[in-house]
Parts: sequence; C-alpha cells; structure tokens
Amino acid sequence: MAGGGPVDVLVIGAGMVGAACAYSCAAAGLRVTVLERGAVGSGTTSAGEGNILVSDKEPGAELELALLSVRLWAGLAERIGAERLEFEAKGGVVVARTAEAAEGLAALAAAQRDRGVEVVDVTAAELAELEPNLTREVSSGAYYPQDMQVQPVLAAAELLRRSRLLGATVHTGCEVLGLQRGRDGAVVGATTSAGEFAARFTVNAAGTWGGDVAAMAGVHVPVLPRKGFILVTEPLPRVVRHKVYSADYVANVASGDAGLETSVVVEGTRAGTVLIGASRERVGFDRQVSLPVLRRLAAQAIDLFPFLADVTLLRSYLGFRPYCPDHLPVIGADPRAPGLVHACGHEGAGIGLAAATGHLIAQTLTGAVPDLDLTPFRPDRFAEDAA
Repeated sequence: MAGGGPVDVLVIGAGMVGAACAYSCAAAGLRVTVLERGAVGSGTTSAGEGNILVSDKEPGAELELALLSVRLWAGLAERIGAERLEFEAKGGVVVARTAEAAEGLAALAAAQRDRGVEVVDVTAAELAELEPNLTREVSSGAYYPQDMQVQPVLAAAELLRRSRLLGATVHTGCEVLGLQRGRDGAVVGATTSAGEFAARFTVNAAGTWGGDVAAMAGVHVPVLPRKGFILVTEPLPRVVRHKVYSADYVANVASGDAGLETSVVVEGTRAGTVLIGASRERVGFDRQVSLPVLRRLAAQAIDLFPFLADVTLLRSYLGFRPYCPDHLPVIGADPRAPGLVHACGHEGAGIGLAAATGHLIAQTLTGAVPDLDLTPFRPDRFAEDAA
C-alpha cells in the first residue's frame, strides 16, 4: 500500500482548506496523509488575495463561521509567527458613494454588530483619515478592525510544514483516480496515480473540484467554478492601508447570477504591490483572459483611488472560486457515504474560513462537539438538486 498502512485521515487537496484540515487534525493527534495532484496551493489558493474577512458576510451561518475563523487565524499567527504567514491584521474599509448605498451599508453594519462583529460607522472626513489617497467623492463608510490578510500559498505551505512536524505525510503530484469502498459501502481510502491509500476518514478538500471528488463516492455536491480576475500593480509605498471596497461588493458576493459582475476591491500587500479586484462570472473552467473585464476593474479602481491612473500594472491573474448555489461551504460528514467528510465549496472565502473549517473537521473526527452547529453546511442539503 502506497501510504504504508491505514491512517486516520486522508485529506484530498493541499490548498488552504486542505492544509488547515491537515494541521488541525494532526494537532489533535490524528495520523494524517495529504494527497495533492499538483503542487501545494496550486489551485484556487494560488489565485486568491489572502483575505480573512467578516466585513463582507451578512448575518447567518457564514458570518458565525467567519467570526470563529478570525479568532483562530489570530491564534495561528501568534503561535506560528505572523511573518511566516505574511499575516497582517490590517482591517477593512467599506465605502458608500451614494446616500442609498450609505443607508444600506449602515443597516448591514448594525445587523453585523448585533452578531458580534466589530464595526465602526465612519464619515467621509474620517474615511480621508483612514485612507488619505481615497477619492473624496464618498458619502460615508464602515471600518472593520477584524479583517485580516495572509499570503495564501505561503500560509498553506507553512501549515503543511507544521503538519509534517506533527507526523503527517504530504504527497504532491499524486492524482486521486477514485475512492475505495468497503463491503458496507463506506469510503475507506483512495486509489491514486501513486497507488492506494487507506484511511478511516477521507476529507474532500478539493476546492473547485470538490464536486468531482464527491461524485467518486456516488454523492452529489454541486460545487461549480466561478471565474475571477485580479490585477497586480508595481511595488509602491504604503498607499492603501486597508482592504478597501465599495458597498456593492457584498451584494455581488451574495449574487447567484451567472453573468459577469464586477465591484471594486483595492488593497495593499506587505510586498508593496496593490491588488485590484473583483470580478465574478460562471463560465466553467474557461481560462481565457478578458481585456474588457481587466479594463473595467482598472477603471473602477481608479475611480476609488485616483492616483492609480499613474501606476503601472505588472500583471493579472485569474482563478476559479468553488461556488455553491446557496453561498455556503460544505463542511462535515456525509451521511450518504460513511467515512467521507467534506470541506469544500467556500467560494471566494476559502482562505478566511479555512482555519475554522479545519478546526471543525478535527473536532468532528475526534468525536468532540463542534464549536458551531454544522447543520447549515451539511453535505446532503443539495440532494434534491441531483434529480
């Protein structure tokens, strides 16, 4: 057997969520093996901005998950070292350009505040103090001190390095070809390009390809790709202090529209580059670069930060968010396929929600009572869609 005998947990996927699952399970004393068909963080993780946000979450199950995750990420940064993750508790700023947008943002902030989010309503003058280079054509805004950022591939690699120190093994370049079933129908491991791996539990952390892994076990989990572009500027002094985005970003994140949507998101990084997003469209795994989309993102960014008109763009990149129709991830044991546990479908919030997801998976697999009720994230909630 390729894995050298059965382990407790087989994690499929070495992106941010898979890495967090591996780390939390290994830290809980479980024997862990990670399988990744490419390199660590080479899928959606490599195309993300590294955001850990509560600001873009409406009250509900995802916000509760995000609040748990920001606490866990802060603990990881303290324990591992912020520099090893490029962790930065930078805070987020949401900007309203019109009276209508300001009213909607204030209502959202009030509802989030009632659920435990730290959020401060700010005036146009206070926005200028938070972000001196921001356009003055703003109505009001909200400041979210709990918003954070990591460098996603670096963070995933570091969590896997820590997992190895705890006894886990990681196999890259190892493609999962099928899931193994026991006589009772339970999932007991995987068949891969490197041989067979046996485990008590198999965690589907395959991100955008989570639906494909689920199908190997004969169950339906409707994870679909949602394409998005990011622009990267030349390195600059710290000209954008927070993650800054327009109030319509929250609506676009929650939208189920398959067509193109863009809403401006601008943030600086520790390396000095400025990241500009965000676009969303469901076009399958189409990797074609769209110059009209890139131009629209650049124009929206300049509208928010006029100085960007004179800044050079170094590159753009695209990725595929693992989208679920109800905008909630799939987390927990699958009652339709005993032994299979899901941790996928986080859409564009996978980096931020990874710490909580890994923590909850480890609690589930060790028999502990999870810190959150996993019912809203249950894998079989989509069963009727399969018909």
